Amino acid sequence: MLGVVGGLLLDLFAKELLQTYSLQQFILIRSLIAILLLLSIAPRFGGLQSLRTDEKAWHLLRTVLAIGAMFGFFYGLSQMPLVNALTLGYTAPLMMTALSALFLREPVGWRRWAAVSTGFVGTLIMLRPGSGAFSFAAFAVLVAAFCYACQAITARRLSSTESTLSLSFYVVVGPLIISLGLLDGNSWMMPDRIGWILLFGAGVSSVLAWIGLVNGYRAASPALLAPFEYTALVGGAIAGYLIWDEKPDRWVVIGALIIVASGIFVVYRGRAPVSVDVSGDETRHL
Repeated sequence: MLGVVGGLLLDLFAKELLQTYSLQQFILIRSLIAILLLLSIAPRFGGLQSLRTDEKAWHLLRTVLAIGAMFGFFYGLSQMPLVNALTLGYTAPLMMTALSALFLREPVGWRRWAAVSTGFVGTLIMLRPGSGAFSFAAFAVLVAAFCYACQAITARRLSSTESTLSLSFYVVVGPLIISLGLLDGNSWMMPDRIGWILLFGAGVSSVLAWIGLVNGYRAASPALLAPFEYTALVGGAIAGYLIWDEKPDRWVVIGALIIVASGIFVVYRGRAPVSVDVSGDETRHL
């Protein structure tokens, strides 16, 4: 939940900043601030030596996924209402449930597969293909959601060998390098005092999100934890209305309710009790 709160605050800061500053400038400054903050708290997470790793290929993959997740989501956020972007972004937990079964070999029974499928039906209702509601921005957010889901799966895969600091640090480096390469004179504007405050808040929120989510997925199955991230939808909808006067249409609301209901069902099935049959073999209801 700490990670979810941090992520929602980051989205709010980003939504406001991207109305004034370019995408690459936002990602560059936010990444620099996040790196400095991570280095400053490194002693509490094993020191800089905890950045050493023998899993360079996995960290490279996570960095590529971070680039897709960061640029895709924040581009969509700059072009769409906040609650729309969050709703599409929160298809990621459903993707995590599917990916955890395919790549982590974690048990996901037919009921949870049905919930995942229902959640994606909710996505189609929200986007209404052919109606004009599906845009490149919406596609970018869906790609970002997939990249984010894959990041969560790799964090679970590396949790036994990699430190929290290394799992949080390297994913910032890739977006930093890419944003620096894309930056030019036309996409840079010197932030004013409010801009620096918002950018610093975005950096702090990023660190909270990474540390919270990495530690969460280190300790428990993505299929169980991921749907808790839906709680940010409520905060996002309220903030979008109060700050930017954004009012989701009925299709967004219906689609969001279906997606959230599917996620809640996944949690319910994931917490189903273990029963013992007459032969003494344990079977989990999934």
